[in-house]
Order: sequence, then C-alpha cells, then structure tokens
Amino acid sequence: MAKVDIQQVKQRFSIVGNSPGLNRAIDIAVQIAPTDISALITGESGVGKENFPQIIHQYSQRKHGQYIAVNCGAIPEGTIDSELFGHEKGSFTGALNERKGYFEVADKGTIFLDEVGELPLPTQARLLRVLETGEFIRVGSSKVQKTDVRIVAATNLNVQQAITDGKFREDLYYRLNTANIHIPPLRERPEDIILLFRKFAGDFAEKYRMPPLQLTEDARNLLVEYYWPGNIRQLKNITEQISVIETNREITADVLKLYLPEVPLEKLPAIFKGGKESSGQTFSNEREILYQVLFDMRQEINDLKKILHGIVQGNVTAPAKSAENFIPAPVNEGLPSLHINTPEKHEIEDVDICEAEESLSLEEVEKEMIKKALARHGGKRKNAAQDLKISERTLYRKIKEYGLE
Repeated sequence: MAKVDIQQVKQRFSIVGNSPGLNRAIDIAVQIAPTDISALITGESGVGKENFPQIIHQYSQRKHGQYIAVNCGAIPEGTIDSELFGHEKGSFTGALNERKGYFEVADKGTIFLDEVGELPLPTQARLLRVLETGEFIRVGSSKVQKTDVRIVAATNLNVQQAITDGKFREDLYYRLNTANIHIPPLRERPEDIILLFRKFAGDFAEKYRMPPLQLTEDARNLLVEYYWPGNIRQLKNITEQISVIETNREITADVLKLYLPEVPLEKLPAIFKGGKESSGQTFSNEREILYQVLFDMRQEINDLKKILHGIVQGNVTAPAKSAENFIPAPVNEGLPSLHINTPEKHEIEDVDICEAEESLSLEEVEKEMIKKALARHGGKRKNAAQDLKISERTLYRKIKEYGLE
C-alpha cells in the first residue's frame, strides 16, 4: 500500500490539529488499516476516538463492507448479547422473531465497540471467543455460527485498574490491544486549542449566520491554559454557547471565564499528585489544592516536629527509621560541618509556642478539608474518606473531634 499522507487523512475525516501525539495516532491507524489485527483506542472522553475506527475501516480491504459503531455503554445489560450476537424467536420475553446481531450483519466488515469497558463479564467472554475463533452463538440457540469481522474497540477507562478490580478480563484486553492507539487529551495539545476554536467558531458563524468570534490575546492565553476535562467536546460546546449568547464578537478573558467551569480537584493531575506539570498551567481552585497538600502532609509534619522537639530537649534517641528521613547524611568532604548548638531555655519555650501555633493552623486546614470533602459528596462519608485517602473510621473520628456531625 502506498504511503498515505497524514494531512490528507485529516482533511478527509475533518480532524484539526498538528500536535505530535495526534499525528502519531493517525499514523498508527493508517499503518494497521491494511491488516486484520484488532485495535484498542484509548483516551479520555471527548478526545475524538470515534474518528479512528473509521480511518482504519476506510483504509482497509474491508472498506466496501459494513461498518457498525456500537455504544456498549448505552445498551442495557439484559439486551447487549442479543444486540451483538442475535437471538432466536422465543428465546426471552419479547423475542417475537429471530434477529441477526451486529456480528452477523457486519460479516466481512468492521465493528467499532465504543466504551468496551462497560460490557458485562459474560459478554466479554463471548466477545473473546469471536476474536479467537470467529465463532458466536445466538441467544437461545445452540448452533455455532461463523463471522469474519474486524473489531476495533475504544475505552476511556483505566483498563489495568479495571482488570485489577475484576471488571475487565485480562485475556480480552490483550486480545483487543494487539495495536494500541492513544489519543492525547486536549491539554496535551496546546498548539491545537486555538486552531480548534477557530474551526468551531467558523462553523457556528455559518450555522447561525453571524460574524465569527475573535479572541483577544488574554482570552487566547486563558483558552490554552485551561485544563479542559471534557476535551474537544467541551471546547466545541463552549464555542457554540459563546457564539449564540455574546453579541460582542471580540471575546476577552473576562467574558471567557463566564463559560469555563471550575475544574474539580480530583481532575487535576497537579505536581502534588505525581503528574507532569503543564507549562504555564493555572488552576482555578488553588486554595483547595493547598488544603489537599497540607492534609496529605500532616502526618509527615507531625513526625518531623517530634524529632525536632526531641533534638531541642537533648533527646537524641529518636526512632532511627524516622530520623533517617529528615536528618541529613554526612556532608561531602571540604564542606563546612553542621553544628547544632544547645538551645537556651527561652529558645525551647519559643519552639513550644511555635509548635502549638502550627498545630492549630494544621487542625484548621484539616477541618476545612473534611468539610469540603463532605460537601462535594453530599455528606456521604464513605466517598469523602476515599477522596481524602483516609479510612472511614479515621474520618468518623475526625468528624466527631471537630464537631462536624
């Protein structure tokens, strides 16, 4: 097969963007298209995963066959097997006639299983059989049928976590994931955000017969710095809202802020949570982030204070394991030595006062963090405890201690 130009693919499927991650995903889709291997498309909700199964189908030998997209999360669990594999007449209540399933209809074609992580485990077992042998059985039948279908699946779940939780079959994951295509979230494509906004603004200007929107420089900066938890879908919806509502076609940062909802703390992969910090990233809820950080660090701070207090009192028998975490290792040769002078009595008192004030401030932070967590989860203590990364028993004790019942 001749080398396919990525820009031509973008034009054909109305894909906007030039980020390396997006180009890489398109390139993989085009490279695997002529083969019959299954593919798993991963990425957050709203990144545009639905375009890639169509790329694979259209550039494959199956392009003249059926292409069927199935939203696995939108079909009730009781009917999903019938939808996928068909059923016989009378096989269940309401089965007045026999019915062909998608795997029978799409023979020689391609099936796109969107939200494949939502499939119930028994259906996952049936799907695995189709992938391995090309065989399936209609609901209510004992006759084995054959199908020649290429399967492309997509999910926004953390599949490894779902496997650990027993919600997704590991063998099915490896069978689907013969080729993996990861679509990066919009926040990792900063160079594409303005391009997408202009495209959507132009589309809605034509649709609603009005001048297209224009962004001031501060608005462009805000657009690029925003976290975009809903990705491209969210950007498109916000662009449409602004296009319809705002009479002034030049949009400033102050106007744009009215349409950008605050991002929940748990959505932010901030440096405090071990993620990679985005260049120039700003957060709309910095106070709550600091609350979370201080809450998580409380135990470490308490341990440090105990050690420091022991040093001040002349007690050098602090626990070795804890001391190793805080007492510096011997300095390199040639550097000045570290001397700890024995404090005077008034210095010890100052340390005690400072310690008391610090403890009070930490308690206030902890109390505030618990209140916010309970409010976020509608008073559900189990969910609040998970959010705070503490046990329910600890949360109950803290609620009682701070009078938050």
